[in-house]
Amino acid sequence: MKLATDQLESAKAAFGLFSETQARNMFSKEHGSGFEPIVIEAAPRTHYIQPGMVNVALFETDEGLLLVDCGCAGDGPALVKAVRAISDKPLHTIVYTHGHSDHAFGAWAFLEAGEKPEIIAHENLVGHFRRYMLTNGLNARINGQAGRHDGPAWAGKSEADFDWPTRTFSGDRLDLTIGGERFELHHGMGETDDAVWVWAPERGVIAAGDLVTGYFPNAGNPKKVQRWATEWADAAEAMAALDPKVIIPGHGALVTGHEAIKEELTTMAAYLRHINDHAVRGLNEGVLPDHIIESLEVPASYADHPRLPPVYDRPEFVARNVVRRYGGWWDGYPSHLLPATQEQQAAEVAALAGGVPVLVSRARALVATDLRLATHVAEWAFLADRNDAEAQACYEEILEKRAASEKGLMAQTNLRVGKRWVEQARVEHTRKEQA
Repeated sequence: MKLATDQLESAKAAFGLFSETQARNMFSKEHGSGFEPIVIEAAPRTHYIQPGMVNVALFETDEGLLLVDCGCAGDGPALVKAVRAISDKPLHTIVYTHGHSDHAFGAWAFLEAGEKPEIIAHENLVGHFRRYMLTNGLNARINGQAGRHDGPAWAGKSEADFDWPTRTFSGDRLDLTIGGERFELHHGMGETDDAVWVWAPERGVIAAGDLVTGYFPNAGNPKKVQRWATEWADAAEAMAALDPKVIIPGHGALVTGHEAIKEELTTMAAYLRHINDHAVRGLNEGVLPDHIIESLEVPASYADHPRLPPVYDRPEFVARNVVRRYGGWWDGYPSHLLPATQEQQAAEVAALAGGVPVLVSRARALVATDLRLATHVAEWAFLADRNDAEAQACYEEILEKRAASEKGLMAQTNLRVGKRWVEQARVEHTRKEQA
């Protein structure tokens, strides 16, 4: 299923040189972004490189090159070419800022070219890769992978799918000396628990990985493992305290200027703490999770910040992640503890309402006044009878309206899951009729 126009626009806003084909073939060495990499000299002997949807930092030293992240598998060849256009020095070290598919899988191209770098990561990255191995089918599905190319649909069927770190560190910090220059590797937690950001004090440059992206932090992804809102805020404040003059972010545009950087980082930290504090306060006061989310209010100074737009994640999703972290998965409603299936509940609602057509009619009537509630009613109609053509059409139409009303890629994409369900129901119905 191709991305809708609004999804493509959100993806490009978040990820720069975004290619839908590459995004559906994240582990293919043959699927690059198709774009010429963007290369900017961020500081003397320091480069920002964007080969596709992710950014890479390159530090040139007298002893060799330090590369922070290496993109998707398909970014490898273009990245080697871009690096070699800058310097012919040997690749001394690669640092993985975290183990995600778009940051830690392009190293193969350097290794196949004969480079022998040390690959450094936080020790938690090994567990991250192991989790990919455990859940490779799940990740391939929820990340919309095509799976018909030279690589695995998702890394993890074999240890050979990874370029494992040759050195890991524990604790909060590891200092490297390369070419007589100190580089500080700081462990953080945010989108992942294996995050690393690199501080080059002599250059005033931070390579931040996904702790800085130019949009609202991905601290609430509804289909992924736990995110860490307060620890993300801690990392942002720690970076701000160093007063950097340049940040090379994990995604998005290069960030420059002491004051602009400090303002962005401190606002990001305050934004995340605001959401966390609201959710924790609600839990402590016995407020049910759905009411915690419903009552979340975001000050305009956060919501309208030009470097923190919700083009990917949403504040409500972050609040839900905080609730899950401290309060578990149960939403507090007794009937939801050991529930009937959604189909069983929908069938009973339809029976009480007077049939699926009544639900369809009511859902359509609600669209003009309460699109969110209309989505619930349309879903009841569809789940009560997946083969009802009117229920299918109603569900598709209302979910599309709801998705189109959203600014963020996660909401747009996941609301359109219902369209796939409808298509599957139609295919299954046709198959049974033809059998």
